[in-house]
Amino acid sequence: MPSRRIAIKLILVRGAGLPARRREAAMLDDVYNKRILSLAANIPLLERLPSPDATARAHSKLCGSTVTVDLTMEGDVVTGFGHEVKACALGQASSSIMAQHVVGSTAQELRELREQARAILKQNGEPPQGKWADLAVLVPVRDYKARHASTMLTFDAVVDAIDQIEARRREAAA
Repeated sequence: MPSRRIAIKLILVRGAGLPARRREAAMLDDVYNKRILSLAANIPLLERLPSPDATARAHSKLCGSTVTVDLTMEGDVVTGFGHEVKACALGQASSSIMAQHVVGSTAQELRELREQARAILKQNGEPPQGKWADLAVLVPVRDYKARHASTMLTFDAVVDAIDQIEARRREAAA
């Protein structure tokens, strides 16, 4: 009799993993969808700028992803952008979206964009419309908190670079 109980327990334990595997497969389908993978495979502006006004780096300790951003600005408008992306598919996709539209954007627009991206992930926020509408591909990521940091890298690095530029300008004006 004891051996039969052990066999039943083994079956139950092995069966317990199936729903987790299904959840994992669903996550892979939702989060790593064709659009995310397409964006990740086609990242524009992958060269660093030779003389940026600022350089910022964002790193995710959880997955090891790193994004380094170079910016130039005239007034409040981004005029040059380059980046190095050593990140997972989500970090790459976010960086791709950023690189497509960052030049010509204002500092305030990019700060608001970072907050919109954060709201999409953490507060069930709605994606923006217009040129940043591709952020809608990030909606499935909201259910996977462990993926939030890598998804936010490019947004955090861009705002950090803007902050550096503005701080230098304030110091120069003082």
